[in-house]
Amino acid sequence: MDLRSRASRGTVLGLAAVAALLPGGRQEPAPPPLFAFCMDTHDSRKRDLRQQAEMLKDLGYAGAGHLWLDRVEERLRTLEEAGLRLFQIYLRGDVSGGAKPGVDPRLGEVLPLLRGRGVQLALLLQGLRPRDPAGEPRARELVRGIADRAGEAGVEVVLYHHVGDWMERVEDALRVAEEVDRPNVKVMFNLCHWMKTGEEAGLRGLLGRAAPRLGAVSLNGSDTMAEVKSGKGRWIQPLGSGSYDLLGFLRILRDIGYKGPVGLQCYGIGGDAREHLGRSMAAWRELNARLAGPARGS
Repeated sequence: MDLRSRASRGTVLGLAAVAALLPGGRQEPAPPPLFAFCMDTHDSRKRDLRQQAEMLKDLGYAGAGHLWLDRVEERLRTLEEAGLRLFQIYLRGDVSGGAKPGVDPRLGEVLPLLRGRGVQLALLLQGLRPRDPAGEPRARELVRGIADRAGEAGVEVVLYHHVGDWMERVEDALRVAEEVDRPNVKVMFNLCHWMKTGEEAGLRGLLGRAAPRLGAVSLNGSDTMAEVKSGKGRWIQPLGSGSYDLLGFLRILRDIGYKGPVGLQCYGIGGDAREHLGRSMAAWRELNARLAGPARGS
């Protein structure tokens, strides 16, 4: 069986959600699907793609994100064989306007593989200092070009803000998405990068503004924004670790009606990935049980 014939089977399995039956027959929707990404960058066990898929399946994850355009076909195959889904592929865009191509030319080979699979392209915009006005026209041109090509394959583009990049803040991603004005261009809110560039008091308003274009969210355990910005706090940790009020963050997502995928940011977490991924999944389930508590009258 080739990759295309596996697509519908893998997607259905990866999206399956079981509702918990509550007293009186009322059903509580399952938590949003949680996928892991960057879980392979510092794994002391150095698992191959098949081993990663088997581990994620065993721990209860819905799938994975994939860094860049190497071995995409293998990632798709190994995830789908495990009954999981590839949620995102991370892609760099260069807005400097120099001699380098604006995007990896292999994108044209990868897009046909993604048709019908619900995979997002998570696009980082780099090449100039944050918010350099010189990057604005190039960013619009680049994103429109990628979005149009992706749209032909039914693929959504989410703009991934990243500390130190030209598109550093979620506000920058929103601005670009609004200017590009393509139906398949959304934004991704990344908790760890917001921690270093945002303002905590404005989080609810920011997410409310982003809600109509919010296509994906990433989170992780962390210390508070003040601790992170001062250099005294630990930035990216497993869920259940750190002093940041992650339950409060999830309540905001619930209040704005967000129902899309949630990615677990694992970059830089060392040791055996199975150990920290297991802790994060246990914390994820506990957080969602607490989040659902008020709805149960507790």
